[in-house]
Amino acid sequence: MSEFVIRTRGWFEEPKRENALAHGIGTQNMLDMTPHAGRKPYNSIFDWGVYFPYIAQATRSKQFCYPQVSNLVQNDPLLQRAIKQAAEQMLKEKQTNSANSNEDLNRNSESKDSYLEDSMADYQQFLNKQERRAISILKDMRSTLNNFLLALTSWILYKLLPCFLSGVVTHTQQIEMLKAASEKAPGIPLIFLPLHRSHLDYIMVTFILYNNDIKSPLVAAGNNLQIPVFGELLRGLGAFFIKRKIDPVVGKKDILYRAVLHLYLQHALKMGHNVEFFIEGGRTRTGKPCLPKGGILSVIVNAFMDGTIPDALIVPVSVNYEKLVDGNFVREQKGEKKVPESFGKAISGIWKALNSKYGLMRIDFNEPYSIKELVQSYNKIAKEDGSMRIYKPSARTLQHNQSTSSLYGTDVVCEEHRNLIDSISRQVVFDCAVATSVMSTNALAFLLLTRYRQGATDIEIAKGLDELRTTLKGRKDIGFSGESSHIVNYAADLLGENLVVRSKDENGCTIIRPKGTVESWIELAYYSNTITPHFALQSIVLTTFHKLLPTSDEVNEKQEPGVSRKKVIEMALENCEVYRYEYILNKPTQVLANMLELALDELIMQGFIKTVQSDNQTDAPMETMRMARAIASYIENNDLDQDEDPNDFDNLEPTDEPDIFLVPETINQQKAVCEVLAPFAQTYYIVVNSLFILYKNSILESEFIKFVMKELHEKVNKQLCPYAESISTDSVRNCLKVLEKWFVIEITNQSGLRLLALRTPYEASRDSLKSIVQRMSNVVPLYDNGYF
Repeated sequence: MSEFVIRTRGWFEEPKRENALAHGIGTQNMLDMTPHAGRKPYNSIFDWGVYFPYIAQATRSKQFCYPQVSNLVQNDPLLQRAIKQAAEQMLKEKQTNSANSNEDLNRNSESKDSYLEDSMADYQQFLNKQERRAISILKDMRSTLNNFLLALTSWILYKLLPCFLSGVVTHTQQIEMLKAASEKAPGIPLIFLPLHRSHLDYIMVTFILYNNDIKSPLVAAGNNLQIPVFGELLRGLGAFFIKRKIDPVVGKKDILYRAVLHLYLQHALKMGHNVEFFIEGGRTRTGKPCLPKGGILSVIVNAFMDGTIPDALIVPVSVNYEKLVDGNFVREQKGEKKVPESFGKAISGIWKALNSKYGLMRIDFNEPYSIKELVQSYNKIAKEDGSMRIYKPSARTLQHNQSTSSLYGTDVVCEEHRNLIDSISRQVVFDCAVATSVMSTNALAFLLLTRYRQGATDIEIAKGLDELRTTLKGRKDIGFSGESSHIVNYAADLLGENLVVRSKDENGCTIIRPKGTVESWIELAYYSNTITPHFALQSIVLTTFHKLLPTSDEVNEKQEPGVSRKKVIEMALENCEVYRYEYILNKPTQVLANMLELALDELIMQGFIKTVQSDNQTDAPMETMRMARAIASYIENNDLDQDEDPNDFDNLEPTDEPDIFLVPETINQQKAVCEVLAPFAQTYYIVVNSLFILYKNSILESEFIKFVMKELHEKVNKQLCPYAESISTDSVRNCLKVLEKWFVIEITNQSGLRLLALRTPYEASRDSLKSIVQRMSNVVPLYDNGYF
């Protein structure tokens, strides 16, 4: 894995800051790259591009054809059918309303004839209205992607980006890989799926592709970005705008809008456009990947399944910033209302950005994978275990019934492909999370939240950073290099005094600690959460291990505290269910129990837990067992043929007797691993304890969330909750999803309002809720067992 150092630049060349870092072998800073400018080697001393490199780069980049598809959509028979269906729906609603008002009672034959004529006139009126609406939707949605605006924006970005970013770094081999993929199969669209962190994401992927002679994509954008000037600029750079809420009325699908969106994407793919959309839907508010939304992906999968396109190459894209250009999401996490986008807010944000320093931006393009090959892979798994259906491409058909999951209710629907789309989308997010480079600010924030919450000297934190880098080496791309003490101070500078405070102790050593305000903890958690997915399984396993350990009072001096490995894995599997809406813990092709076994082996290798042989044998048997599980996992992940059950590699019969034991010497490091998920656990625990207010009482979901947020604030202020970052509306909502999945609560829509109530078993007795509280307490780290 490559590491790189940050190089600062301004509008003109500036001397390097003392604590700046420079990127290393295998990566390139796009702000320094102008391959079309006539430099290195010079084409000619008379080449004007040598003297005006940015203009030359912008104007000489490869030009592509970007055909408009609006007319194709407008003339598509499927759109005409959707228009008719929408008109019929309007007529039916009017007739229902008329019947309810008793207007149709006691009609004579003449009045009935008149009624039919009125109905036909109404239908024609509704039809005309829906035709005009279809054109309006298409006009608001369409992209106007063109080479001129791409070139102009490229030149502007070359000038502006160095004012606030020290670099835009990509991996050279990844760019070459994309070029090879697009050249090898020119008729196959590339589907770029970035994790979404900033509004800057919209144009940065396009900027990189354009300047590397790769066809720029159409980019799905929320219509909240249709603000004056900037909205049209984004449209010209490839944005097509989608309503944030496709169905304006709860429980009623907007047939026509779904049809236009579906057909626009289908025709764009058929005409050879590449496409980019954010599979999480919106920007992450917590810093960790959000669960995917499969709406747009379902259209692309359907386009392959019905033969509209022969294949598509999915390109997971990981985006990360040393410091987020958008500011922070603290207000929203505290439960306050989001400030809507506006022209004034955009101008203010740009001005602030140009007068600030945000360090490095890193974009990683993962290896593309074919939808065709993915379908074949999932079909192979389905044949082997018999638990999944086989997916077969088929010709496009029409159906009258509206799908509950498809983006478009009258076309080919993806109801039968729900599991396939869910599997693909989850794999994309998982791969993106694994491939996201760790920036210096991510590492420092992670250490401050897990190991040094009370602060420590810069020397101690640098030592902790060395250990973290060793742990991550070979597993995640490290986005920095150099001496750890240097990197710690650099990251502290970037995070700023609103998040990190530095002071001197009596010995003159520099102490670095979190500022300590609620807002600073929440924002630090945002940067830390880039790393937490990597340690999530280890944190679950180690927390479970400590939960099952007998307390120090129950263990005599000659006895080592230990538990059964089998029990740890069984309980850890249950605890993973708690985090099902927080993290994607494994790929769809991986068995979660096997991944937990590997996580436990890692903890043993790191010296946090030991086996029965630890005192009288070498580590070789443990290493052999770990390697065996790794080989089994590799075979499983790569779909190789094998007759052996992966569990056969263990050569060990599961037992309920203690066979893994505590290592007291590493207790502080163990606590740091438990702390990774502890803030989420505290939030969930407070949510389930708040369920008692629902006993024999229904409440609006929004009011319940307000109640929980108030409880969180009070417990943090009274130090009953040790983690201020537990104040998170995202985690509260995710916990409610878990409780709904467990059939503890039900959420119903009444007149557009979401009503929260307990389900029957829990409504009948308050004591029944205690079992849920107990189950949730299993994920809360136990620090009072006498070992910490």
